[in-house]
Amino acid sequence: MARRFDEAFRSVGITSGQFSLLMSLNRPKPPTLGSVAELLAMDRTTLTANIKPLEKRGLLSVTPNPADRRARLLSLTPEGRAVLAEAVPIWRATQAAVEAAVPDPDVVRAGLDALA
Repeated sequence: MARRFDEAFRSVGITSGQFSLLMSLNRPKPPTLGSVAELLAMDRTTLTANIKPLEKRGLLSVTPNPADRRARLLSLTPEGRAVLAEAVPIWRATQAAVEAAVPDPDVVRAGLDALA
């Protein structure tokens, strides 16, 4: 599945994992690194490694939290929002194609939920 989405997102220059990370930052207030790590079920070190290429590309920014200087806030840049705006329709189309290929996607989802 990841390869299928990676291929779909190639035109916007991101991977499926990067799409998930960018989506997790698409909110009104910048989240902390810790809350994003928890949401994506990643340890902070792994998340930090995944942030670096997106930050280098200018798609997100990392800033100290004014309320707690030890914490870092993650936010999408205008460039990150633009990439995400291009990627969401690609995700929808790819997701629809995947679901169309599965005889009963609700049964598959229920099975995956049971495994989680």
